[in-house]
Amino acid sequence: MNGAREGAGSEADRVVLVTGGAGGIGAAVCRRLADHRTALAVADREVEAAREVALEVRMAGGRAEPFGCDLSRPKDVEVLLDSVVGRFGALHGLCTVAGSIRRGDVTELTPADWRATFQDNLDSVFLTCRAAIPHLTRAGGGAIVTIASGWGLRAGRRAAAYCAAKAGVVMLTQAMALDHAPAGIRANCVAPGDVRTPMLEREARQLGRPVGEFYAEAADRPLGRIGEPSEIADAVSYLLGDEASFVTGAVLTVDGGGTL
Repeated sequence: MNGAREGAGSEADRVVLVTGGAGGIGAAVCRRLADHRTALAVADREVEAAREVALEVRMAGGRAEPFGCDLSRPKDVEVLLDSVVGRFGALHGLCTVAGSIRRGDVTELTPADWRATFQDNLDSVFLTCRAAIPHLTRAGGGAIVTIASGWGLRAGRRAAAYCAAKAGVVMLTQAMALDHAPAGIRANCVAPGDVRTPMLEREARQLGRPVGEFYAEAADRPLGRIGEPSEIADAVSYLLGDEASFVTGAVLTVDGGGTL
């Protein structure tokens, strides 16, 4: 785990950790949360990419620092949380964005595909929340927002492992909402549909499909288009903020009506 110490001060009103903060949705979340009251910890396996996002936030007048972490390693995750709190003094919010997709039905997926999909999408959420909750509790409470998927609510074709893992994220989030409400911790979930990100492009290539054609098919939903990362970030910002102070255990579907 590599941590950098650049720029952001410890006097911010709130400290928020975003995992997968250098990816399409994660970077959008960081941009949306960036303000003078918030210190952002931008965590990603690709620490150089995290550094670029943190720099962008600072250039826009916000406060952010990059942290590198392999979320598959429990000890690395614990070190990440200790480093964030050591740098900023507390933790008030967490958004778990990191994830990946491997397309295939159960006969096409290898056991390694299955394990890697769960490791990236569900185990990483468990490990991060497990390490974060004691810090949130010490801060007097806080908010957790996980990123699931519409496919965690309704199955999709040739995505067996991803659907199962994201359904696990939904149930894990609601279990945490029950367990940790007495500590003042809210836990909510955002379930996006297809969003214009590098991950969606990689998905198209996994299936051997032209990206434009794949996007056009993904737009076949009531609102007639795919989503933008900023639209998911808006939902995250709401659930992390005081406006959602009476919201916990919720699943906010942001998919243009795709699960209707």
